[in-house]
Amino acid sequence: MLVELTAGSAEDAQRREADRPLLEVERAALAAPPALDAAAALAHDPQRTKVIAEVKRASPSRGDIAPIADPAALAADYASAGAAAISVLTEERRFKGSLRDLEVVRAAVEVPVLRKDFVSTPYQVLEARAAGADLVLLIVAALDDARLGELAALVRDLRMTALVETHSEQEVDRALAVGAEVIGVNARDLDTFALDRDLFGRIVERIPAGPVKVAESAVRSAADVAAYRATGADAVLVGEALVTGDPAALIHEFERAGA
Repeated sequence: MLVELTAGSAEDAQRREADRPLLEVERAALAAPPALDAAAALAHDPQRTKVIAEVKRASPSRGDIAPIADPAALAADYASAGAAAISVLTEERRFKGSLRDLEVVRAAVEVPVLRKDFVSTPYQVLEARAAGADLVLLIVAALDDARLGELAALVRDLRMTALVETHSEQEVDRALAVGAEVIGVNARDLDTFALDRDLFGRIVERIPAGPVKVAESAVRSAADVAAYRATGADAVLVGEALVTGDPAALIHEFERAGA
C-alpha cells in the first residue's frame, strides 16, 4: 500500500509539473511569506498536550470519512479551539485531498500548516512551500537514505520543518541521521494499515531529548492521548476523531489529557 500511495502521489506531481514547471514553482516557493516555526509551536509544554488537527476526508482503510466541503472553515475551528498546527491531506487518489485545500487552510489560520502526503520528490516539497506549508511530511519507510537526506535538506533550505515519520527504532535512527527536529511515530503500518497502539511507547526512548515527539494514529479519546503523553509524546496528530465528532470539545479534552 505504501509503495502504491507513494508512486501515485509522484505521478500526480508529474502531471502538475507538466502544467506548472519546476522553475515556476521554485520561484513561487521562494516568494512565499516565510514559514512559521513549527518545531517551536509543537515543542513540549508541561501544561498541555499539543494537538495537530487534521483535515481528512477519506483514507484507504476507512473509505469516505467526512465530506468537508469547507476545509478553511474546519481549520479555523480547529485553530480557535487551540490546535497547535493543522494537517492537510493533499493526496488526491485515496484521501481525496488537494493542494487547493492546503492553500485555503493556510489563508484561514495563523498556526503552522502541515502538508501531509506521500512526498518523494523535490518538486512536491517546493509546491508545498509555494502553497504555504510550514511543515512537510517525510515518511522514512518510503524513502532511501539518499532521497530522505536530499528532501530533508531542501525542507531546511526553504526554512520549513520536516515531520519525519517512523515506524521502528531503525527508522528513528535514520530520522536522527538527517537532523530531524520533529519525529513522528505512526501506530499505523502503512503497508498493511494495521494499528499497533503500543508502538510509540516501545520506540520513543530511541528519540533523544531535543526533537519534538509526535504520536500519530490510534487517537480516538482523551484516554488515548493520556497514554501517549505518559510515554513521552509532546503532541498528537488526530484526524478521524475530529472530523467525525465535536472538534472543539475534543481538542480541549485532548490538550488536557495527561498534562
